[in-house]
Amino acid sequence: MAIFQGQARKKFTGGKLRSSRSKRRYELGREPTLTRIGPQSARKVRTMGGNVKIALMKGDNANVFNPKEKVTKKMKIITVKENPSNPHYVQRNIMNKGTIIMTEAGAARVTSRPGQDGVINAVLL
Repeated sequence: MAIFQGQARKKFTGGKLRSSRSKRRYELGREPTLTRIGPQSARKVRTMGGNVKIALMKGDNANVFNPKEKVTKKMKIITVKENPSNPHYVQRNIMNKGTIIMTEAGAARVTSRPGQDGVINAVLL
């Protein structure tokens, strides 16, 4: 079944909201892409207007920016250290925006959205 991201059928009071029209194609969502640590693999997702998003399924490298040296380097991801969106994602090594990962240079925070951007960018802490 598709994920619907349109208006809810209920009012905040608990009453029923009568819809003036049916669901629209642009109100559809999709299952979250749970990007994990592993050999690089991605898939293409068709979006509105025939555009394409690259959904990163697995990734083992991150573009890590060092704010002190102002240099970006490609580094290997060791593990997921902390995930503020869901603590259970740490055990499963799932990455999304805001996740703190351990790299060769130390801890870094993910600033990109791997499931939507197709790349893992991070800033060294």
